[in-house]
Amino acid sequence: AIAGTFYLMVGASVLSIPVGVVTAIYLTEYAQSPGLVKLIRLGVNNLAGVPSVVFGLFGLSFFVTFLDFGTSIAAGSFTLGLLNLPVIIRATEEALLTVPGTYREASLSLGATRWQTIYRIVLPSALPGILTGVMLSLGRAAGETAPIMFTAATFYSPDLPGSLLSEVMALPYHIYVMATAGTHIQATRPLQYGTAIVLIMLVLVLNMAGLVMRYRFKKRMRGA
Repeated sequence: AIAGTFYLMVGASVLSIPVGVVTAIYLTEYAQSPGLVKLIRLGVNNLAGVPSVVFGLFGLSFFVTFLDFGTSIAAGSFTLGLLNLPVIIRATEEALLTVPGTYREASLSLGATRWQTIYRIVLPSALPGILTGVMLSLGRAAGETAPIMFTAATFYSPDLPGSLLSEVMALPYHIYVMATAGTHIQATRPLQYGTAIVLIMLVLVLNMAGLVMRYRFKKRMRGA
């Protein structure tokens, strides 16, 4: 279950981080139409408020059924990636907006292109804030039950998944089944608490890693 949770987190990150960062860069650095920017931001804000079970049902109908991924790591990762996308977009956008405009002006005045300015000046300056959003999204992906119960999770599997199209155990779904659908719910209460503690520790380690990385990047930037 620990390995399955890790697989789903990595899969969700592979989808949501690049798409979220690129979308935020477009909104803050390239978009020229205020109406289009407002429309995209409205859509992102609306997605952020959608209950996770709705994402799970969408993943079931689209990834599991329509694309025929079945109950698998791929379907669960895509669903969690969509769930995390608004968090990463908003966090990245806010981090990019905190970079002073004088940084961009100085870089462009020295002959750098817009992309060189973004890649070498803006993104490194905004990286601590981007990392915060990424870590928050990873913690959310690790603790979600509704999206993966429809798309990826199984209560018990004797082996690790052999491919991206294999179903997988996951900590939050394991807790959910033992606490609600087991035949000996009271007898398995210690297992429920133990699994919950493991999940909490996993999220805590992720958040601590994010804080350490953010501190180191800030320290390196101040030293530069």
